[in-house]
Amino acid sequence: MADTIIEAGGTAHAVGADVSDETSVQKAVEQVNAALGAPVVLVNNAGVIRDNLLFKMSTGDWDTVMNVHLRGSFLMAREVQAYMTHSGFGRIINLSSVSALGNRGQANYAAAKAGLQGFTMSLALELGKDGVTANAIAPGFIETEMTAATAARIGMDFDEFKAKVAADIPVARVGVPDDIAHATSFLASEGAGFVSGQVLYVAGGPKV
Repeated sequence: MADTIIEAGGTAHAVGADVSDETSVQKAVEQVNAALGAPVVLVNNAGVIRDNLLFKMSTGDWDTVMNVHLRGSFLMAREVQAYMTHSGFGRIINLSSVSALGNRGQANYAAAKAGLQGFTMSLALELGKDGVTANAIAPGFIETEMTAATAARIGMDFDEFKAKVAADIPVARVGVPDDIAHATSFLASEGAGFVSGQVLYVAGGPKV
């Protein structure tokens, strides 16, 4: 991704980090600050799934999902907020999911994503006076390696899987990563300065 940005004429610096590890997060943010300057936009997009029905779900499955999605977002936000409040400008965008409303076989994922929405509201209330907004994006079905793995796990061809899902989506298609990127771009912009504490469902229609 960094190479793509650089080839397009932008500036980028790639840093690897375990978002669930406090020291790793601190070092990563320090590297970004040294290479690119103070971070003023944070997109918490790290994610994993460990789907299973509750009676089959291990403690490890629960902890892994919570640590990446919820603990990771907390650690990252806490680490960058000092830079943002000092600058008087910041954008924190947390990637939630329509699964925050509940989804069979995803008790861990749904709980983590619902927690992210509450976390987002709290950040908006705490940081708004310092010029920092916090919002969440809740994608519906997005065509990614993760959803392809879900199709494989249930023994279904991915194209058939997408077609079945699309049949229940008002815009009659599944989402693609660019759909989320465009929403993220808006929320990260100066023009979104009066939008905070919101959950934007990018799901091709209303979730009921």
